[in-house]
Amino acid sequence: MFTGIIAAIGKITNVSPLGNQHDAGVRLSIDAGGLPLADVAMGDSIALNGACMTVVSKTATGFTVDVSRESLNCTAGLDAIGEVNLEKALTLAERLGGHLVSGHVDGLGVVCKFEPIGESRELVIDAPKELAKYLAYKGSIVVNGVSLTVNRVTDSANACAFSINLIPHTIEVTTLKHLKPGLKVNLEIDLIARYVERMLSISTDR
Repeated sequence: MFTGIIAAIGKITNVSPLGNQHDAGVRLSIDAGGLPLADVAMGDSIALNGACMTVVSKTATGFTVDVSRESLNCTAGLDAIGEVNLEKALTLAERLGGHLVSGHVDGLGVVCKFEPIGESRELVIDAPKELAKYLAYKGSIVVNGVSLTVNRVTDSANACAFSINLIPHTIEVTTLKHLKPGLKVNLEIDLIARYVERMLSISTDR
């Protein structure tokens, strides 16, 4: 589990295919940036842009993870050299500063607006229609691993747009600063909303 509070901005420094087949995954080499790795062991989980990955090797300043083709098909930002948001898995001794996050990407959103509003920025994202029922005013959403609060939801025939206000601190300490219209982002809906929807669907079926 994670919290959606980004601990550091790292960088994918190398992308190596894991095989010659068209459906082969890749091995990513990550420069951990300011993320402390002293307590990280092989097999531990670290979220990259909101996607939970397993450490397969590490050095004093970085680590590697293997990403399957299925994971690459379902995520954005894990197939090329560039900055990534990093968060180590939550321990029971830590504060839950964001909200409960599983590190499983539920869908890809598309940025349709990212503009200054005063000292902050308004981020508007088109989410897949199937995620619309999980999005609510003042509810939680994870965008590229960052726990955020939804300010507005607008439903349409084929999608669901939601708006977020990004304060300067969030922009400074995450890779969200690099967003622009047209870019895809990883989305994870609120864990509690997922279970509520499941319970309601069972109740309705009966």
